[in-house]
Amino acid sequence: MGVVQASDLLRMLQGGGRPTTLGRAIAEVGRIAKTFYLLNYIDDEAYRRRILVQLNRGEGRHSLARAIFYGRKGELRQPYREGQEEQLGALGLVVNVVVLWNTLYMDRAIAELRRRGGAVDRADLERLSPLGYDHIAILGKYSFTWAERIQRGEFLPLRPVEDSEDLLT
Repeated sequence: MGVVQASDLLRMLQGGGRPTTLGRAIAEVGRIAKTFYLLNYIDDEAYRRRILVQLNRGEGRHSLARAIFYGRKGELRQPYREGQEEQLGALGLVVNVVVLWNTLYMDRAIAELRRRGGAVDRADLERLSPLGYDHIAILGKYSFTWAERIQRGEFLPLRPVEDSEDLLT
């Protein structure tokens, strides 16, 4: 309710270094919840698989950020906090741009497959990730002048598929 700060509440529950009775009770309730979580994790293979998928997605995002972050060198070059925050903010912006770009083009590719009559399996869609970056020249030269078609709001063409018949089955 905004009446007590969380840090003040924790200090009160600690009681000068030794937890109060209420503080110990809250810690025990937390242990119960953690035990239920661990038992559920051990018992439910599908639950473990869902957690692994989420962990892999998080690691994919970190992998993309590491690749972009100063050409894989991963060094903060600003000696002061504000400069480091600016660098990390710029990194987050670039990672989000890559994810948006990939998402837009993946959507176009899927729409093209469907337009050609291809069956797109939901399970395959669930495994897609916009975190790939092999197609991006991380250390390349960049031109910030836009082609006319981009200025008109159009997309770049999709790459041709060599054997498109295989994609339709």
